[in-house]
Amino acid sequence: MPTNKATPLYGIAAEFDDADKLKQAAAALRKAGYTEVRAFTPYWVEGLTELLSPRTFNFVPYLAIGGLFLGLLAGFLLQYYTSVVSYPLNVGGRPLNSWPSFILVTFEVGILFAGVGTVLGFFLQTNLPLPYHPMFNAPRFELASRDGFFLCVEVTDKKFNLDKTKALLQSLGSLNVSEVPC
Repeated sequence: MPTNKATPLYGIAAEFDDADKLKQAAAALRKAGYTEVRAFTPYWVEGLTELLSPRTFNFVPYLAIGGLFLGLLAGFLLQYYTSVVSYPLNVGGRPLNSWPSFILVTFEVGILFAGVGTVLGFFLQTNLPLPYHPMFNAPRFELASRDGFFLCVEVTDKKFNLDKTKALLQSLGSLNVSEVPC
């Protein structure tokens, strides 16, 4: 789908037959110096992530650990405040701050916060949910959720040149190369 001059361009998309050709094309684009390349596949392709973005920082484990410690602290402090400050109740002569009885709830709240941190981190890391993406305008892109494999070189790439990038993608054995409007 050619774009007119008034429509800004998101990038150039190329469709491939299978995952192996997609990986070969991604490796060739990486070797050519392209860095802003995105892949869209119906399933996870082993090794593709390293070809497209080898230096991505994964902050999800740090959010999970932070959530765990925050949950442990929140669970303990909630029980401490309830038992010692808000509603002190002497049962059987035990001290008000009977921390061994707080262990189970503290652990459960810690796991809950770690799970919430993991899910939030996943959504932040993957930019989901994404109700609209410019690639939805690419021809035949609906195949990306069934059996299509797509690579898109974005215009924000330093090496992006409309004609040269198109020619390179066509030379890599793609089925279809098209411009993707924003």
